[in-house]
Amino acid sequence: MWSWVAQRITGALTFFFLFAHVLDTALVRVSPEAYDSVIATYKNPVVNLMEVGLVGAVLYHAMNGLRVTAIDFWSKGPKYQRQMLWVIVAVWLLLMVPAVFFMLQHTVLEIFGSES
Repeated sequence: MWSWVAQRITGALTFFFLFAHVLDTALVRVSPEAYDSVIATYKNPVVNLMEVGLVGAVLYHAMNGLRVTAIDFWSKGPKYQRQMLWVIVAVWLLLMVPAVFFMLQHTVLEIFGSES
């Protein structure tokens, strides 16, 4: 059941991101200065954390969608749905750990400074 809830939440989050992305990109045609101003507000550590969450949500949503498709269209899908969920969780973790490292590297250096 929790995978069903997570699928709905990640789908809604992705939808709202895409909606905001279309709106802020549309500003280019209206006012390039306004667009530059909006984009400048995105360059902070809080938004970087939100981007990491977005990547995690999209990745989970896509992989779980493939799992749901397998459950629906593979005759043995319902039998192996729990095992497929754990595979999805393991692959998600294997992909997210390096993604978080590389995505947050700049933010950590910005907050705590560089070693040089």
